[in-house]
Amino acid sequence: MTSDDVGSGIAGVELQESNGQVLLKHRPVEGRPSVLSDTLRVALEQGGWGDWYIDRGVLSVAASRCNSEQAEFETVVAERRDARCEIEIARDGMQVVATFSPPYGGSLLNIDDVVQTLAGMGVVFGLDEALLLDVCATGKSGTFVVASGLAAVNGDDARFEVLVNLVRDRTPRLDENGLIDFRELGEIPVVDVGQPLMKRVPPTQGTPGRTVLAGLLSPQPGKDERFALGLPGVEVSDKDHNLLCATVRGQPVQVGANGMLVEQVIHFNGATMATGNIAFDGTVHIDGDVLTGMKVQATGDVIVTGTVDGGLIEAGQSVLVQGGIIAHAYITAGDSVSARFVENSRVEAGANVGIDDMALQSDLQAGNQIVVGRKATKRGRLVGGSARATMKVFAPLLGDPASSVTSVTVGVHPKLDAELQSVLAQLDKHGQELQSLAKLIDHLHKLGGKTDMLQRAQSTVEQLNESNVLLLARRVALSEQMSLSNKARVEIGVGVSGAVDLAFGPITRSLRRPYECGFFSVEGHLVLFSPQQGERSEV
Repeated sequence: MTSDDVGSGIAGVELQESNGQVLLKHRPVEGRPSVLSDTLRVALEQGGWGDWYIDRGVLSVAASRCNSEQAEFETVVAERRDARCEIEIARDGMQVVATFSPPYGGSLLNIDDVVQTLAGMGVVFGLDEALLLDVCATGKSGTFVVASGLAAVNGDDARFEVLVNLVRDRTPRLDENGLIDFRELGEIPVVDVGQPLMKRVPPTQGTPGRTVLAGLLSPQPGKDERFALGLPGVEVSDKDHNLLCATVRGQPVQVGANGMLVEQVIHFNGATMATGNIAFDGTVHIDGDVLTGMKVQATGDVIVTGTVDGGLIEAGQSVLVQGGIIAHAYITAGDSVSARFVENSRVEAGANVGIDDMALQSDLQAGNQIVVGRKATKRGRLVGGSARATMKVFAPLLGDPASSVTSVTVGVHPKLDAELQSVLAQLDKHGQELQSLAKLIDHLHKLGGKTDMLQRAQSTVEQLNESNVLLLARRVALSEQMSLSNKARVEIGVGVSGAVDLAFGPITRSLRRPYECGFFSVEGHLVLFSPQQGERSEV
């Protein structure tokens, strides 16, 4: 379309619309003021082209030419543009991005045309029609995701659900300070023969996906896993292969994520001369007392409803004594020991020792922590004897003026330390052997030729080096575990009185004055006391 020339209000400058463009026609005029780009824009707006596409840079160049050129010229200063759409399909076919440009004096996009263009490019899935309709109707500009594929959903792995309550999990759980939360043993959970213990939820195949080009995406099937095999007291149900059931009456215990076992529980009315010594592969429940000289040994737990009066108990897991432990009794447990009180006895636990009331003139040892006065927070006492734990010893009242010295040691794990010393000794021994073998191999090389002795020596070197790799890894692991002892504490709920010898590993202090409630800790070579109120001080 061609229109008549339109005056611009600028001498020697005329604007003319032609075929969707606005031409600026210029002829030199003597004495005319300088032409500005803003003046040209105003002239375009007054001519009815204000909503057309006007490039600021083009106007600036046109104004400059008007001011400098002494000959007539024509140049395009505006153009009508319809709304535009540039489409890009992602390489993986999961997304279509469209960049929309608004109309400049032209027409809006037609959604049917846009959809048809997309279809011509193969895009037939996942169109956002609401977005397209909005952009086409309003002339919005910008870059939008106009189509999205559907990602494949991978299948779920097989998983296992525990179906019984109060399952004892043997796995220790440490907090950020390396402490194991003390657990009350309570009553033993018991299951009957045929009772379902664990359910296996089979893996799923997943859900297929689709690209915007309608291509199918295959999911990754979930990993399959079966019940752990060879565990006592359980079997897979004949009626439902996804159920694990008990074959004996006893205590259920979870083993890993996919297994259960049932520890048989045997009951005795006391441990006396009538019952004889007791040894059982499972859990022993004694309704009554364990008398002097009697032995109770179990691979599981030992529960005593009465008192251990001078007897011996060895448990692979935990020991719960609802009464007291007295008269030079000896208790050892792989996990924890819990009792109402302890007097003149020896207690060793792999994890924790928990005493409800008091411990008098006894030797207590725990791989993690010792807690005295759990149910007597104001009058519970740790008096006389010794208490050794890796991370923490707690007692409301520590020591007594009328008692002998009470010894408390933290920051030392006897078993870990012994194992570390053994590892270091083996590494030293292997180092000496490797030095001797190096000399032998060098000597054999000088003799020339390959002999059976040379081959055996080289084989031994390889075996020692492989063993050293494992020993070094174990040394690192043990050192990391023992480093937690730097956070060891002795906590006092009420106060300290009498003579107390305190040790943080090799650092020892003799307490011969009272202290109020607070805690003792170590920093470097200093032993510090932090009261509940007030500033901490060096001991």
